[in-house]
Amino acid sequence: MSRPRERRETGEQDLFRSRLDQIINMQHELVRLAQAIDWPLLERRFGEVYCDGPGMPPLPTRLMAGLAILKHTFNLSDEALCARWVENPYFQYLTGEEFFRHDLPFDRSSMTRWRGRMGEERLTALLQESLAVAVKTGAMQPQDTRRVIVDTTVQPKNVMFPTDAKLIHRARERLVRLARKAGVKLRQTYVRVGKLALIKHQRYAHAKQFKRANKALRTLKTYFGRTVRDIRRQIGNDETLRTVFLWPLYQASTVLEQRQRQRGRKIYSLHAPEVECIGKGKAHRPYEFGVKVSLATTLKRSKGGQFALHAKALPGNPYDGHTLATVIPAIENTIGNDIERILADAYRGHNAPESHRFRVFTSGQKRRVTPAIKREMRRRSAIEPVIGHLKAEHRMDRNYLAGEHGDAINAVLAAAGYNFSLLINWFRQLLWLLLAWIHSEAKARAV
Repeated sequence: MSRPRERRETGEQDLFRSRLDQIINMQHELVRLAQAIDWPLLERRFGEVYCDGPGMPPLPTRLMAGLAILKHTFNLSDEALCARWVENPYFQYLTGEEFFRHDLPFDRSSMTRWRGRMGEERLTALLQESLAVAVKTGAMQPQDTRRVIVDTTVQPKNVMFPTDAKLIHRARERLVRLARKAGVKLRQTYVRVGKLALIKHQRYAHAKQFKRANKALRTLKTYFGRTVRDIRRQIGNDETLRTVFLWPLYQASTVLEQRQRQRGRKIYSLHAPEVECIGKGKAHRPYEFGVKVSLATTLKRSKGGQFALHAKALPGNPYDGHTLATVIPAIENTIGNDIERILADAYRGHNAPESHRFRVFTSGQKRRVTPAIKREMRRRSAIEPVIGHLKAEHRMDRNYLAGEHGDAINAVLAAAGYNFSLLINWFRQLLWLLLAWIHSEAKARAV
């Protein structure tokens, strides 16, 4: 694939169009953010996936990286972002446009393909750039990254709450739909009676008539089992059909055989089989369905706010303390310096690297805890509101990106979007301070 044609400031004029820098407020926070970001650095980092070759060049890096920043900074879906981009000149300026455009220069699906092409490792450059801009503009000091708070949370997936009845009903529907598409003629599809049995199960369960509800569940399993056996008979020795039905039949048998409290992986969603059931001990939400995510923030609140230093999805639902072996080196790689102190929750028996084993202080620890460290431990809970902002305002509360790579990408972009929102507020505050200073100076001269 050939390299993208990157955008550069040309300064050219147009008789029939006005330049964006002539019609917008150049002191606006998005304009100042666009001027502070090191776009050539991002172009070199993201350009590593391309090579010189024939073909149509990809979309410019500044356009796609700017769209990713705006999406997670302002909590917008891809469709909503496209609609806002057409009508917002500041969005267009940040993504590198010189003249106001009335149409999209890209397709919405281009954002999905660009995220998948870059992956988690390269998209971490956006998080690193947000921290670099924070240091460059004075919103954060470099020494603020020496002491960090580490915690884990759950990033829920965009799936319905899984129950046996709904999973079985949905799996049968998917098999019947695939059989119709593949030209496999079934003896019976159970479309009408299967839906009726599901409705009965839900009504009986709601009324706490569990014997009747279990009877309806057994009926659903019977219909499902008959459908699976009928498809297997129809497949026979046909290798083409066997290839088509291999994964759906594996999912069907797994859903049919899995039981409550069984050990090992279970399927909680047919379209997102990577979803895991995670319990964090919350009274209002005992179980969440998604992936565990490790987050790290600065211990000290910087001038610009509590910046997120690192975010990483951890598939497999590992024990919180066993995440430090991979998380600590990743944090240091992101921030570019050594960590001298890590504050964590009650991680009993953590596996931090040997070089950092005595730099980790956990909640409730007594040994090696000085009065200064005890004061710092009171700030450990400062990471909780950061997690709340990431979930409520930056698209971590419900992940719509597909697959395990979508989980990893969404976590990194949510942290980057949170940092860029802090930077936007920082630029806005600086503007207010500048205007207040100018007003006071004018008032003093008038007196």
